Amino acid sequence: MAVSKIAIVGVGKIVRDEHVPALAANPAFKLAATASPRSTLEGVDNYTSLDDLLVARPDIEAVAVCTPPQVRHVIARTALLAGKHVLLEKPPGATVSEVENLRALAVDKGVSLYATWHSRHAPAVAQAKAWVEAHVIAKVEIVWREDVRLWHPGQAWIWEAGGLGVFDPGINALSIATLILPPFFITASDLSFPANRQAPIAAKLEFNLQGADAMTADFDWRQQGPQTWDIRIEAKDGARLRLSLGGAELEIDGAPVAQTEAREYGGIYDRFADLIATKAHDVDVRPLVQVADAFLLGQRLTVEPFHD
Repeated sequence: MAVSKIAIVGVGKIVRDEHVPALAANPAFKLAATASPRSTLEGVDNYTSLDDLLVARPDIEAVAVCTPPQVRHVIARTALLAGKHVLLEKPPGATVSEVENLRALAVDKGVSLYATWHSRHAPAVAQAKAWVEAHVIAKVEIVWREDVRLWHPGQAWIWEAGGLGVFDPGINALSIATLILPPFFITASDLSFPANRQAPIAAKLEFNLQGADAMTADFDWRQQGPQTWDIRIEAKDGARLRLSLGGAELEIDGAPVAQTEAREYGGIYDRFADLIATKAHDVDVRPLVQVADAFLLGQRLTVEPFHD
């Protein structure tokens, strides 16, 4: 098996918690370097910028871009122009058009580009997709409510323009929904912005889902205590499905369905290795399009200021 030397750009919590262990367990990759202005990893070469890394380590074959979305395009473009395969953490960019620009560049340079959606690799998602394909859907209810202080402590970028706010986790739900459901689009969007922030803390969405009576989503960053990451689906014949814990657990008609161990990021790097081996691309912008549409149709509601 060919082993690709890979570098990570942007060393934050998600890199330490998920990317590093997933790479260590994948024989197709060797984590060789990082680029980050303030953070480093032990056991690899560390640089303060991608430009410095590319000069010092021309042997690097692939780059995982794990920065905030506002700066992702210029970094990914630099890596692609250098002939490197590129993996993009979700969301793949701050705008749809910049991701399409990266797609075209990857094709032109003959390298692989992978816009990842880690929640699609949750253990119960494939079974949920098969269930949906066997039923006529009547109703879909998405509830994605969590505590921003728990998951994003002190992270200012998520509250800035382009940071997505509550859509940073909400796009995970949309990534699953766009994979398992028939086509749908947003018809109404209420976005709650803290008075002192540029990104929403909550969103209530309505959709037109092909053939269904109703589809809604409730995203909220103010939930304390137990966190909720559920997609609930009812079929025309009365059958019911509940995908919970972000796709890790599945119930059909109230009965739990056994699942394998979760390895979302393991699945991401398995897919990236396949793309590199076949010189292919996987750039699905549908979840990001849904977020963009939510902002296009969004009614702005001002709520109390948010303080960390």
